[in-house]
Amino acid sequence: MTDSPDIDVLVLGGAGVDTIVHVPELPLPFADSYMIRPGIRTRAGQTGDFVALGLHALGLRTHHLDLLGDDPEGDLVRAFHRDHGIPLTAIPQPAGTKRAVNLVGPDGRRLSLYDATRGSDTDRLPADTVRTLASASRHAHVSITQPCAHALPVLRSAGVTLSTDLHDWDGENLYHAQFAHTADIVFLSAAALDDPERTLRGIAAEGRAREVIATAGAKGAHLLADGRLTHIPAAAPPSPVVDSNGAGDAFAAGYLYGRLTGHPPYESAVFGTVAGAHACTVPATTTDSIALAALLSRAEEALRTTHVPPAHAGRD
Repeated sequence: MTDSPDIDVLVLGGAGVDTIVHVPELPLPFADSYMIRPGIRTRAGQTGDFVALGLHALGLRTHHLDLLGDDPEGDLVRAFHRDHGIPLTAIPQPAGTKRAVNLVGPDGRRLSLYDATRGSDTDRLPADTVRTLASASRHAHVSITQPCAHALPVLRSAGVTLSTDLHDWDGENLYHAQFAHTADIVFLSAAALDDPERTLRGIAAEGRAREVIATAGAKGAHLLADGRLTHIPAAAPPSPVVDSNGAGDAFAAGYLYGRLTGHPPYESAVFGTVAGAHACTVPATTTDSIALAALLSRAEEALRTTHVPPAHAGRD
């Protein structure tokens, strides 16, 4: 990853607003109506927002770039970045700011409903803006939105290293594959994978990724680095699990913090599991990210009680 005087991580895409609805169970049985407690709340924060927040909370200089509408949802996103002190470059989006409804069950599981009308095939992040910000960045993390797909060649030409999160990719969808095969670090969920190792090795073989990580919730994560596949145990949550929303974004932020500060992939993945476990203790109606001191202390404890494979010991 290259040196930079200005930005550690440029986050592209993934800005938006979620409406959180707590439901008695998932899947939700049909009924004429439900009484919702603790209520229904709309707040800023989708995948790019959460990654940016996680990186910023860990002390990395972070800049977020995306399209936003001139609407109440866009105002919430702008206020989110302003209140947390995260620089934001917002490109006007005539169709409006991205929004979703998250149904959250008592066990913390989530079902997301995305408003597909808030965008069009012609949406673009201006190439000059992408190039200028990428050239001032050590690394770029790319959301799998359509404008970011068109930005991939510009990012590669700027010489910045890339990461992306494929979320619950099935290993086959060609839209996701373009991100998987362009990024240097690839995150994804193992939820839809029959054979995680085959998918991880396929990403590495067909693209340029040197590190591929599949998160598996309470089962931990699978790390493919330097051709070796390693299981990373799940970190113990510091308090009861209330919501899994944002756990994958927190994992990515923790992992990238590790790599950008010189830690090897295995240690970085432990940072990711610790950050992800913390995120599961944060209610969906709020936004919070693990602080650096807590991340380091909990990761140190996890590494002390876990056998680190010899091939992964030490720093890069």
